[in-house]
Amino acid sequence: MVYRGRESMMDILRIGLLWALLFGVLQASVHKDQKNITAGQNVILPCRARDNNIPIIVVEWSRADLGKESVLMYRDKQLDPDHQHASFKNRVDLQDREMKDGDVSLILKDVTIDDAGTYECRVFRRRTNRRKRANLKTPPISIITLTVVDPPGQTGENPDDGGKEDGSFGLVIGLSVAAVVLFLI
Repeated sequence: MVYRGRESMMDILRIGLLWALLFGVLQASVHKDQKNITAGQNVILPCRARDNNIPIIVVEWSRADLGKESVLMYRDKQLDPDHQHASFKNRVDLQDREMKDGDVSLILKDVTIDDAGTYECRVFRRRTNRRKRANLKTPPISIITLTVVDPPGQTGENPDDGGKEDGSFGLVIGLSVAAVVLFLI
């Protein structure tokens, strides 16, 4: 279909601009953040729900690599451990269980290297229909990428050697012996 005339071209530009604005608004409504933490520390992953006039009935923190299990599920004014991944039990909580000002930030205690990943925060409000957990997939309101590093001086430590060797000593000796043998042959 060939468009002729200035009016048709303006219509195409208006539609394109409308789609760009709509896409931009949808992208801007998700808070994205990066957190870097040292293993062994506690971290707060921020998440704030807007529109405080409608009560929050469910808060879910998830990580895609956990499948159907969650990092934290808070409903009926209490933590719901039934669908929680075992590695997060007794290590996570909401910063404010009363969710004042929409604060549904997650506290993650004693962070480990395995906690690294992308966390998504979702809230479900009273106006939504109550559904089973399998259908509770609304867009996240916050996406946090957590990077976890070993504490200083512990990278590559071998617990059997008191932290003095990083495992490369044997490799150096082996390669040196091989080089000498090859040189002599």
